[in-house]
Amino acid sequence: MTKPFAITLDVGSSLANRTGSWRTVKPVYVNRLPPCNAKCPAGEQCQAWLFHAESGDYRGAWEKITEDNPFPACMGRVCYHTCESACNRGELDESVGINAVERFLGDHALEKGWAFEKPAKKTGKRILVVGSGPAGLSAAYHLARMGHDVHVVESSEQAGGMMRYGIPKYRLPREILDREIARIEALGVEIETGREVKNLAEEMEKGGYDAVFLGVGASLARRAYIPTGDAAHVLDAVSVLRSMEGEEPAMLGRRVVVYGGGNTAVDVARSVRRMGAEPIMVYRRTRDKAPAHAFEIEEALEEGVSMKWLSTIAEADAGEIRIEKMRLDENGYPQPTGEFETIAADSVVLALGQETNLSFLEGMEGLKMERGEVVVDEHMMTSRPGVFAGGDMVPGDRNVTVAIGHGKRAARAMDAWLRGETLPEEKPAAPATFARLNTWYYADAPKQIRPHLDMIRRQTTFDEVLQGLSEENALFEARRCMSCGNCFECDNCYGVCPDNAVIKLGPGKKFAINYDYCKGCGICAQECPCGAIDMVSEDI
Repeated sequence: MTKPFAITLDVGSSLANRTGSWRTVKPVYVNRLPPCNAKCPAGEQCQAWLFHAESGDYRGAWEKITEDNPFPACMGRVCYHTCESACNRGELDESVGINAVERFLGDHALEKGWAFEKPAKKTGKRILVVGSGPAGLSAAYHLARMGHDVHVVESSEQAGGMMRYGIPKYRLPREILDREIARIEALGVEIETGREVKNLAEEMEKGGYDAVFLGVGASLARRAYIPTGDAAHVLDAVSVLRSMEGEEPAMLGRRVVVYGGGNTAVDVARSVRRMGAEPIMVYRRTRDKAPAHAFEIEEALEEGVSMKWLSTIAEADAGEIRIEKMRLDENGYPQPTGEFETIAADSVVLALGQETNLSFLEGMEGLKMERGEVVVDEHMMTSRPGVFAGGDMVPGDRNVTVAIGHGKRAARAMDAWLRGETLPEEKPAAPATFARLNTWYYADAPKQIRPHLDMIRRQTTFDEVLQGLSEENALFEARRCMSCGNCFECDNCYGVCPDNAVIKLGPGKKFAINYDYCKGCGICAQECPCGAIDMVSEDI
């Protein structure tokens, strides 16, 4: 019986006749940018660490995450996972639960006691970091791994910034936060708490620092003019959340009105619900226009938080507030209607946004500030050389993930600046789009859902609401990743090549093409599940 031509290796086969000379185009292996990576504000290489996780190499996955982010256990809880909104798998069935797998890996690392590797040698440079929130600690972490001595100064009694004083315990247990901060300290980072930097210029001169990173969070509440009676009890959301970290929570009474529609407003409302109060959120727009994330609003409603949309507080007095109903005009802006309602309220909590206290920067010549924020360049350096900034005090989105990314970018730029170098311009790889995938190669796999705490405990305790995945479910979820645009060694190209021109280089080393025998038929590119092969002109 005659063998098929494609697998004959005798004289007369493609290997003998070097059929590569027929070719006008050739296949090349590429590494495209997965949409999850592109969307992550912290710059995590999501596809790369999922690749390790799906094979059970949890240590390798954790180490890949912590190249960019020192807080996987925290971020697996509080990140709003914009990576998942971009995931190509979402066009097939449901996006990969990237955040859930990250939390599993973070918790697994804490359970195993994994630590960061200390740098082999020190640079002799001393860096000041002002603020121990996500931006400051991220910068400190990366700078310490580069060999710099880092001194963090924090005005509060404990480190963590808004991760501790702005995110309730039911979202981020303090034990998790403390252990991930302790791991950064173990690198040699000095964290001094309970001392406020009041004059940065004097602090830098006195400490003999070579550079500084400013990571001061937005801890000042924005105020709003509300006519109030002498007995009205009005507080701000920041102070209410901070008080829950101390021994004496704020005295709010039974009926609490929270004025605002953002995530902070939801956090306050859900927190006071757990304290036995009856919270009502009042917001001047509709639910779909509220800045809070939809799932946060839904969970608040489940827990018994009442909400009054298209409403604004016109007046507050002892035991009650007067609300004016609003309507949206043709441009979507709320307008008064002249219709009023009075509701009972023992206290009002204002959750209208936060600002940063920049008074400590007075006297810093050449430092440019606009609209209450510090101006930085693309490398997070301010207009004053050697002074970098990130997090809430610079223009941009305000959340933990963004702040962590700012700290990393600033640390890398600062390291280059201290060495008298400039960072090379990074050109992102071409995007790995859904259209390039051969999705029929991927098995149907339902997304694993993280369980929630039972409702009674959600309403009466600060126990963590969202639970983690089991190892079995986390492994399954990691394997749902389609490795968009990056070879995962499935052997398809090797199996379908009619000329045996694909060479296996061994586990983890991927493949090579023997161009002496490749005719450029393109079958390998057409059958690559993840779109990691391009057909290019022979002249390239």
